[in-house]
Amino acid sequence: MLENSNPTRRDVVKAAGVATAAVAVAGLERAPAILKVHAASDQMKYGVIGLGGRGGYLLKHLTKVDNGRCAAICDFDDAKLDKAAATIGTSPSKYKDYRELLADKNVEAVIIAVPLFEHYQITKDTLQAGKHTFCEKSLVFKPEEIHALRALVPQYPKQVLQVGLQRRYSKFYQTAKELVDKGVLGDVTHIHALWHRNPGWVMNGFNWRLYREYSGGLAAELASHQVDVADWIFGGSPEFVIGLGGLDTWKDGRDVFDNIQLIYQYPKGRKLTYSAISTNHHLPILNNTRPEFGEVIMGTAGALEITVGDGESTMPTALWYREPEKVTAAQKAEGKAPATSAGASYALGGSTKGFPIAMATDQLVVGPNDSFLEREKKHAQRWLYGKGIMADDEERNPVETQMESFFNDCHSGGHPKADLEIGLRDSTAVILSNLCMDQERRVYFKEMDTLGADVTAPQMAANLAASQSSYTKSLAAKKKAS
Repeated sequence: MLENSNPTRRDVVKAAGVATAAVAVAGLERAPAILKVHAASDQMKYGVIGLGGRGGYLLKHLTKVDNGRCAAICDFDDAKLDKAAATIGTSPSKYKDYRELLADKNVEAVIIAVPLFEHYQITKDTLQAGKHTFCEKSLVFKPEEIHALRALVPQYPKQVLQVGLQRRYSKFYQTAKELVDKGVLGDVTHIHALWHRNPGWVMNGFNWRLYREYSGGLAAELASHQVDVADWIFGGSPEFVIGLGGLDTWKDGRDVFDNIQLIYQYPKGRKLTYSAISTNHHLPILNNTRPEFGEVIMGTAGALEITVGDGESTMPTALWYREPEKVTAAQKAEGKAPATSAGASYALGGSTKGFPIAMATDQLVVGPNDSFLEREKKHAQRWLYGKGIMADDEERNPVETQMESFFNDCHSGGHPKADLEIGLRDSTAVILSNLCMDQERRVYFKEMDTLGADVTAPQMAANLAASQSSYTKSLAAKKKAS
């Protein structure tokens, strides 16, 4: 932890020379990149299984990733196949059965973007087919799948398995982690995470995310991203989770909660509080300039408000707040603090202003025409530079960064930032979060050691087959109704 996490003007002046040099070097090292077009032989040939909302979203961003080439796509819907082929523009082979795509020798890596209940089986089949595997979060759906996948993956050490937790690939979130690790925020004890929507998911005929047979609900589709942030910042998994969920507003046939409130306790008493609702999209952080989702990381020396943005019109951003200096006994004696009663304490400076994290391309030289607030912002950012806290501009959607990283790792044998264990820990949090709300009790994470361990492979196969049959019938009913 830093001895002094509140920069004085002397600190800033002392750091200015180092900061200016750092900015100059950063400017040279981080000059605007020219997109390198990889030769066809350098591109990882991949297939995409599942072309619905998420699969279509990934394909749109994969058009901006040049170290991979889409060789095949798979969905049972002809319209989705045609739309996906037009989006990616590489004349991919089209399949309606994912097993046919896995048999395609031209496919080296597979991206899985199917409904959650099918993640485990398709991930298993993809690995066994000898393909590198990217699976969207949440990695698996049921407790028994956690045990089965943990046992399976080590049998395929030459294949990359990456999970779609893209915040780990965001330069802003990496900088947030660096702020924590370098002690700039002091002892980080609490994280507040929110994902507020209005109206959230709607039925729209048939939406698999609204049914427990296929979906983990808000915990899987939203909270999984933000619990992963807390795991990353705190450096481990929770000890237990408590919470409440309700199906209070949307009486449209869904059986997943439309709002959830959760508290996770981590080692050393650290806590993550979580809120997901579907009746208001207000985000009470970042000066109310962003809607829906974000996190507040709070430590004894400061706080950070951060969001990944939607990756379209809004990119990741963050505001850093310093804790005000505490009043000392000497200051009280000199009359520099208000009189107190019953030992009440005060803090100098009152509320603090949030400063954007400095980017390496920012111009931080204080100019004669700068306003007071602009000067203070630049001083604070230069102080961060002096502590070695720098980040590039987040010029790309982290989804594109994570996919580019996946293909690079496939080529080089590198290790993903979001690997098997990170994915399984995240899925564990999702499963136990739903369990604590359903059973209205404190659920300990150690319960996963035995939860689902007695379910056999034939039982897993039978359960999946039943869900697939039900899912197919529901889709057929939707198609008929439309």
